Amino acid sequence: MDVSPRGLRAFRNSPASRRQRSYLVTLAHIKEQSRLSLGSYGRPRMTEELKEIGLNVGHRRVGRLMHQNGISVVRTRKHKVTTIAWQAIAKQSAERGTVTTSSTSPRTFWIATSQQISQTRNGQVTLPISGPAKASCILR
Repeated sequence: MDVSPRGLRAFRNSPASRRQRSYLVTLAHIKEQSRLSLGSYGRPRMTEELKEIGLNVGHRRVGRLMHQNGISVVRTRKHKVTTIAWQAIAKQSAERGTVTTSSTSPRTFWIATSQQISQTRNGQVTLPISGPAKASCILR
């Protein structure tokens, strides 16, 4: 680069611009609010808190400053998986009793024991399913 030593020195010794100063003030408030919230505030909540303080900042600026300075949300709870893989459901239901599947989606299972299954006069099998049931259920 064709920069003279004098120009480089002048650039380094120049005072911060008005925008840089406003970023520093905003960043100081972000760090303080993050410390007070124990790191649990992300960009949306942080923006609300800064607006309550009286800083007129947008969510994009807050997000950018948080990202550039490594301020992120600290997860206090681990993610808990609440669903079971369809293979595990098939295995468990085979051990317990009967399995019913949907013909439209072979991975949709309803589990019923042999005591819950009842047969009508015309030979149709009914299952006690809570909630909306699909009409295309077949028994295997």
